[in-house]
Amino acid sequence: MARYSGPVCRLCRREGMKLFLKGERCFKPSCAIEKRNYIPGEHGRDRRAKIVGYGLQLREKQKVKRMYGILERQFHIYFEKAVRQKGVTGENLLSQLERRLDNTVLRLGLAASHAQARQLVRHGHIRVNSKKVNVPSFLVRVGDEISIREKSQKNVQILSALEVNRGLPAWLELNVQALSGKVLALPKREDVSLPIEEHMIVELYSK
Repeated sequence: MARYSGPVCRLCRREGMKLFLKGERCFKPSCAIEKRNYIPGEHGRDRRAKIVGYGLQLREKQKVKRMYGILERQFHIYFEKAVRQKGVTGENLLSQLERRLDNTVLRLGLAASHAQARQLVRHGHIRVNSKKVNVPSFLVRVGDEISIREKSQKNVQILSALEVNRGLPAWLELNVQALSGKVLALPKREDVSLPIEEHMIVELYSK
């Protein structure tokens, strides 16, 4: 599947907020938002017009897609599944996105960014219940154990990410010594600390 391979700081600037796509750099003064918080492009400084209605809904969808590193077709599939599930559609959507294996690796602190987490999964560094899983979109379930394969346990990127403790969501458990984590429960809306207004996405797709 195609992936966005351009400069990710442009994505943050387009949304006018930090999407935390570059790991530690996003927490430093060198972050692009700190220096150039305006839309990319020659006339970016003049284009920060007020957005209303459909524009707000579209920007919210684009923001969430970029936060989780997925493209339109796959995002729409997640939404359709969320509609068919019992409960609140927006919360079902976020739960699916949080349960992606690459996102779970990130939330456990085994990677510094979504891109790095995706790479770890794709390159076969991650095990789920002791079995190799190299599909970033794999959805973890309650009771699943996510671990680093033995040969990768001295990986510099993984160890560096673990040194920075950004907090662990309540639905996950981390064993730093074993470089492994466990899914304690399905993620709830309160477990998602990202600035997301999922009701706007539901309204956009419901038109």
